[in-house]
Amino acid sequence: MPKTKTWAVHLLTASGAGFALLAALAVARGAWVETFIWLGAALFVDGVDGPLARGVRVGERVPWFDGAILDMVIDYTTYVFIPALILARSDLMPPTLATPAGILVAVIGALYFADTRMKTREYGFRGFPAVWNMVVFVLMVFAPPPLFSALVIIALAALTFSPVEFVHPVRVTRLRPLTLAVTLAWAIFSLLSVVAELQPNQFVLAGLGLTTIYLTFIGAALQATRFRTTP
Repeated sequence: MPKTKTWAVHLLTASGAGFALLAALAVARGAWVETFIWLGAALFVDGVDGPLARGVRVGERVPWFDGAILDMVIDYTTYVFIPALILARSDLMPPTLATPAGILVAVIGALYFADTRMKTREYGFRGFPAVWNMVVFVLMVFAPPPLFSALVIIALAALTFSPVEFVHPVRVTRLRPLTLAVTLAWAIFSLLSVVAELQPNQFVLAGLGLTTIYLTFIGAALQATRFRTTP
């Protein structure tokens, strides 16, 4: 039974690959709402499989199978590659900008996943943590001018290997209750945006924008506070 539970957790993690394929097929059809439904399902799996794996102690039960590598493969696909594909195929930017932006995200994201220094002492992220699925989703909902979208992509790509910190909503302890609440609110506003076929009302847009701003900058704020208070 312990090994059955272990393989069930690994299978749950691997299901993200299936969701990634379904998202890619939706991208090919230009079905953006469906695309984000599948990416949302993959994001949910990624949020629950880690705690389950630690609870079951998968590394002890089947030591020859590396669940961390499996998780990284799935994460690259759903957090980086599919969003890069969305950038290249959607109307966020003209083709002259869209394809280079997609290539930039795919390449920078691949490099980031090989960086062993990505985690901080507080279990946050050093540099932008390659959550391109969330970035592309927000851009699709707000549909800003193409140049603005391109500048956002370039800025976040540049921040990937910077010393600026970004929060992990679960593992960073400082302000964790507030950050978890904001993360939940972001998820709710995102779900409402999907239900509205990526054209939500002003209230949802405001909520999604404010929660996105908090999650983007709270890590740097905590970093600056820590630097000021450290002797």
